[in-house]
Amino acid sequence: MKIKILSTLLITLTITGCQKQQAENPAENRTAKTQFEKSDVIIGNYLDRLDNPNTPKAEQINIICKDYPAEYKNYYMPALLQLQPHDYTETKLLNDLDMAVNYYKEKLNIGCS
Repeated sequence: MKIKILSTLLITLTITGCQKQQAENPAENRTAKTQFEKSDVIIGNYLDRLDNPNTPKAEQINIICKDYPAEYKNYYMPALLQLQPHDYTETKLLNDLDMAVNYYKEKLNIGCS
């Protein structure tokens, strides 16, 4: 399951990085790309901390229940939808988020209230 999640993330990044940007407003496109890249780094750091067995339980709970979903929904997903509107849908991206969150909840035995 972990491989599936990481593979999905890697494919998303590869597709986004390899395709030409064809926005009507290049400045808007640059802003979305910058937002996506920044958010991608933040999400990568969250996933690294969740995979680190030395991360305190309270931090894991905060990441999986609050920080990761908020970053994904508020920054990563809107930027990706703006950059690749024909390749992604909000529903598909929310399903990917749910899959990742559920994986870590199960792996780390975390329940969000």
